[in-house]
Amino acid sequence: MDKFRIQGGGPLEGQVRISGAKNAALPLLCASLLTEKSLVLENVPSLRDISTTAHLLAQMGVEVSGNAGLIELKASRVHDCVAPYDLVKTMRASILVLGPLVARFGEARVSLPGGCAIGSRPVDLHLKGLQLMGAKISIEHGDIHARAEKLKGARIFMDLVSVTGTENLMMAATLAQGVTVIENAAREPEVVDLAEALMKMGAHIEGAGTDVITIQGVDSLEGCRHAIMPDRIETGTFLVAVAATGGKVLLTHTKAGLLDAVIDKLKEAGAVLSLGSDTIEIVQDGRPKAVNIRTAPYPAFPTDMQAQFMAMNTVAQGSALITETIFENRFMHVQELRRLGARIDIEGNTAMVHGCAQLQGATLMATDLRASASLLMAALVASGESIIERIYHIDRGYEDIEHKFAGLGAKIERIPG
Repeated sequence: MDKFRIQGGGPLEGQVRISGAKNAALPLLCASLLTEKSLVLENVPSLRDISTTAHLLAQMGVEVSGNAGLIELKASRVHDCVAPYDLVKTMRASILVLGPLVARFGEARVSLPGGCAIGSRPVDLHLKGLQLMGAKISIEHGDIHARAEKLKGARIFMDLVSVTGTENLMMAATLAQGVTVIENAAREPEVVDLAEALMKMGAHIEGAGTDVITIQGVDSLEGCRHAIMPDRIETGTFLVAVAATGGKVLLTHTKAGLLDAVIDKLKEAGAVLSLGSDTIEIVQDGRPKAVNIRTAPYPAFPTDMQAQFMAMNTVAQGSALITETIFENRFMHVQELRRLGARIDIEGNTAMVHGCAQLQGATLMATDLRASASLLMAALVASGESIIERIYHIDRGYEDIEHKFAGLGAKIERIPG
């Protein structure tokens, strides 16, 4: 397996282009199943999760073509409504084919999903919503089997805020008979991006970006061309990396309005930010100040940025309290950060991080996608050499990350496994 070798200790300087959002691209790829017409997606990031999803769709009969950030999908000859375990096991987002398949073809068989081991992310919210819309659901040999002659509109209250649950049910509802109302819906920008693409395809959707989404079903959807939104988590990762290492970096092809909570915390840490229409410049002079973090659903502080801020806090002035309210196993990076000399105490879902003046390089092992980013950041700050193993996690969610950081002056190289 590939590794990263990083020589830390220097500031970051220069300019970096932000890629399209993985968490917006994945449901949009699955939305191609809703129509027999062509769906063209621009600003698609080159990531392992994207290629896995494209392979899954192709196996079902979707025509997938394109390169260099543009993918065209045409689901006019779907012959297999099955998402098998060998593809689903590596990526929980595979569940997003369930709603579109049942809505358009009346049946789907999807293996119970896998992905990062950061905690329980049950699919029962997806299944409950589809059942309310008239689908018959059974679990057979580890597979979800869903059948419905025709989905019907329903009022669906989400017991927990779920991004993929909201997306799956919203896609299913576009072809359902009648009106569907999703209450306690996720408000994330990725949900809005999906809704905007679906409306270009002819769907009738109101309220995306609020906690109540109303969908009036239609008989069929058309194709469209849609540019995927910038990746707000990649944006945040580069911003926090600069706050940790010091330096001056201009981020392009991004939108500051997608991560207000993150920007507020960076300002609290002492970073100076200049926000443009599609750019963010960050300047950090000296060590950051420690900042407290509490994760919560959007628009509050994102759980996908918790690990990166913890890495920054390990070298900050003062101590900070980090509370994780979304996933129960999302402190697995703590033990690896301690190997660098970080001082972190954990009690339940809370971590107390005591900043120190200098971390020391070490060999580290990535445990999940965002933990990988936090270890990379900490290694950039640490003195001496660090090795990060199992970086296939980071390849799932960050496009060409070593070259982007190298372009900012970081001493980082990939060692083929």
